[in-house]
Amino acid sequence: MYRRVLGAATAAALTLGLAGAAPAPPHRPAAPGVEVWVTTPDGTELLHRRPSVAFRPGASARTTITVDPGQAFQRMDGFGASITDSSAAVLSALPPADRDAALRRLFDPADGIGISMVRQPIGSSDFTAAAAHYTYDDVPAGQSDFALAHFSIAHDERQILPLLRQARRLNPELTVVATPWSPPAWMKTGDSLLEGKLKDDPAVYDAYARYLVEFVRAYAAAGVPVDYLTVQNEPQNRKPNAYPGTDLTAEQEEKVVEALGPLLKKASPRTKILGYDHNWATHPDDVRNTPPGEDPETDYPYRLLDSDAARWLAGTAYHCYAGDPSAQSALHDAHPDKGIWFTECSGSHGPDDTPAQTFRGTLTWHARNLTVGATRNWARSVLNWNIALDEHDGPHNGGCGTCTALLTVHDDGGVSTGAEYYTIGHLSKFVRPGAVRIASTSFGTPGWNGQLTDVAFTDPDGSTVLVVHNENDAPRDFAVAVGGQSFEYTLPGGALATFRWPKSGAPKADRREVPLTGATATAQPATADAHFAIDADASTRWSTGQAQAPGQYLRIDLGRRTAFDRIALDSGDNLGDYARSWRIEASEDGTRWHPLADGAGTGQLTTVDLPRGTRARYLRITDTAAAPGWWSLADVRLYR
Repeated sequence: MYRRVLGAATAAALTLGLAGAAPAPPHRPAAPGVEVWVTTPDGTELLHRRPSVAFRPGASARTTITVDPGQAFQRMDGFGASITDSSAAVLSALPPADRDAALRRLFDPADGIGISMVRQPIGSSDFTAAAAHYTYDDVPAGQSDFALAHFSIAHDERQILPLLRQARRLNPELTVVATPWSPPAWMKTGDSLLEGKLKDDPAVYDAYARYLVEFVRAYAAAGVPVDYLTVQNEPQNRKPNAYPGTDLTAEQEEKVVEALGPLLKKASPRTKILGYDHNWATHPDDVRNTPPGEDPETDYPYRLLDSDAARWLAGTAYHCYAGDPSAQSALHDAHPDKGIWFTECSGSHGPDDTPAQTFRGTLTWHARNLTVGATRNWARSVLNWNIALDEHDGPHNGGCGTCTALLTVHDDGGVSTGAEYYTIGHLSKFVRPGAVRIASTSFGTPGWNGQLTDVAFTDPDGSTVLVVHNENDAPRDFAVAVGGQSFEYTLPGGALATFRWPKSGAPKADRREVPLTGATATAQPATADAHFAIDADASTRWSTGQAQAPGQYLRIDLGRRTAFDRIALDSGDNLGDYARSWRIEASEDGTRWHPLADGAGTGQLTTVDLPRGTRARYLRITDTAAAPGWWSLADVRLYR
């Protein structure tokens, strides 16, 4: 609810809500239409285009997602999945017209979801249709090929590369990241693609680096340039289930990167190296399978970025199978100069799950953790695993027997879309490469708290894209606000929605948020939680934990005298937890207070405009009325 202070600082604020807003001036251009697409967990709507809505002057009493284009975060590279050997096999088996239609559904930005990034295995993975696992330089056991005389990508020319070239024609913005599951067996202890370590020999590190460079050169010559390269898929997965893998310690990965960096810079300057390429947290199985006396290296990505090899790394890649997306933000905070990419997650199902259960469970988990969770935590990409599989979740050679894909090719030749098609599509169809994530208040968490979670972007053409997920099973009402305008919407339970509005005529933020870095807070009651009100995270909150009563307060020490002329009191998505009336005071010493504003609360978001040039070191927000419900503040924001 917008409130503006009139005259002296002690004057009561005037409500400028939707109902009481003054009409727009006659010369003001019409508000742009906000396009809406929705996918529901019951499948009744699948990237369904709904009627557009429009911004209107004023605010809303509903939970409000505040979008702030003035705060920019990471640049986006793309969204998609992998054309694994298995994916290539099932797509290539389709009649040409059906195969072309399937690829258009995947890669065409207009007629499909515009997949803009793929992750390609370098050699065999568990999702391999071939009877035997392979690399591009296999020789008989006991032999070696340090000259790489037997190197060949002929295997990929049969099915994988033709599909990749067609994908690039459909979407010329396509970005390619490539990953090996294993070096050739002659480079490893045990002389096997399954398990084992890379031999700790300078000649082997050099050979492996040249092998990877040779792959990049060969793919570029085949019409598929590689933009990003990782040196080992899941380097801590020491016991993969009958498929290629390598136990590569952080020290060994550093040695590979040190050998690879100079060669790759010379051979393919466009290709950047990503480190780690494993889970948000070290999987418990990886810890258990650590050889006796060895370190499980639960801080693996930090070791890489703290090492000398970091100079060759663009950043770090993550998977979803252990931990949660907050690990990405923690690493970003430690190494803000390095990027983060999310490169693998597969949907899956239990042995007795129905297709409806699989769709619902996959849609809601991926929406929370990937569509929103990964991107809000600095990921420049979101990549799922297989782009297509058959209806038996294959073919595969070892590994996962219950993994799902974006597309399923059925025994009768039909092609259907899975939940992953939509969790990726709600991003890839609308958020183009080069888009920048911008600030938006989000109330949900990857762990599920039943609230609204979202992420916003500015596209290269200046349009704004907002993706919202309703974690709750019940419908949720909310509003979206930019500057002094907002629109209201109701999203079905569990649904995922994309909202897009153009640059032309769109509302503009008329203030910049003042960072509260270094600020501290106390409160009465529940002072231990007071910092949640100023942590710039609307999924956390300070709450009284008891009925509202006059005299309850939140007190903020800004750390220094700070200029601001607007305060937003956001009670978040805990409906009804707003102060029924309030008073805001300021102080220079934390002892003597003078009033800034007071007023009545009527909704989840209260915005108070103050005279220009207002300055203070301390702020105190006090409840001045009794009410049976709690008082919560999920986010207190200052603007100027």
